[in-house]
Amino acid sequence: MGFEEMQTNNFVESSFWNFDALFQPQQHPARDSHDTFFLETPSTTNKLPEDYVQRVKQVHEAGGYGSRGYAYDWKREEADKNLLRTHTTAVSSRMLYQLAQKPFTPKKYFSIDRVFRNEAVDRTHLAEFHQIEGLVCDRGLTLCDLIGVLHDFFSRMGMTKLKFKPAYNPYTEPSMEIFSYHEGFKKWVEVGNSGMFRPEMLQPMGLPEDVQVIAWGLSLERPTMILYGIDNIRDLFGHKVDLGLMKKNPICRLGIE
Repeated sequence: MGFEEMQTNNFVESSFWNFDALFQPQQHPARDSHDTFFLETPSTTNKLPEDYVQRVKQVHEAGGYGSRGYAYDWKREEADKNLLRTHTTAVSSRMLYQLAQKPFTPKKYFSIDRVFRNEAVDRTHLAEFHQIEGLVCDRGLTLCDLIGVLHDFFSRMGMTKLKFKPAYNPYTEPSMEIFSYHEGFKKWVEVGNSGMFRPEMLQPMGLPEDVQVIAWGLSLERPTMILYGIDNIRDLFGHKVDLGLMKKNPICRLGIE
C-alpha cells in the first residue's frame, strides 16, 4: 500500500509524546496510574524540544488554531514523566514533528510494535499487546479517504465485514471505532480506533494549515483471533500460549508470489 515504516526505539516513552503532544489534557483519566504503567527509574525525561513544548503548553492552556484549549494550568512535571507507552500513536507524534521540521512532502507511515495498558486480563484484553499504527499525511484528505484505506487494509486480510461507530478521542475529530464480525463469538468485536488528527495537535508541530492527517491504531491480536477463529486472546499471546497451535498453523508470508 506504499507505506514507510516508522522506527521505534524502545517501549519507554515520555508522557509528553504519549499524551501532551496529542492534545490530551493532563487530567484525562487515561493518564492515571490505574490505566498506565509509570516508571520509577528513570522517572522523568530531560530530552524534549523546548520551543515545541512551549507551543503545546500554550494550546492546552489558552487554545489557538481555532480552539479554546482546555483552560487549565499545564504542568511540565507531568509531561516529563516516563511510562511504558500506551499506544503507538506516541511514535506517530514524534514522526510528524520530525516531518514538520522540513519542507512539507506527503507521507504514509506505519508501525507494528508492543504497547502496555494497566488493564484487567480477560479473554479479549491483555495488559501487554501489539498495535498496528498507520497514518497518511497530505492535503485534501477527508473521512471518506480514511474509511476507504481501512476497507482496503482489512480486505487484504480476508476481513470484509466492517462497521464504523462514532467515537471521541482528544487528538482526532472526527473519530471512529472499527468493528469486525467474529464468527466464533457471533458478534461484532472492536479491532481498532481511527480519526483525523486535530489542528491543535498538528499545527503546534509546524505543519501547514492546509495539511490533514488520517490515522488509525489497530490491535494485532484481535484481527488474528478473527482470522484463526480463536476465542481467547490468552491462547494467542502470553505465557498460556499453546505451542502446538504455533506449530500446526502455516507461516504467514506477505508479498511472496
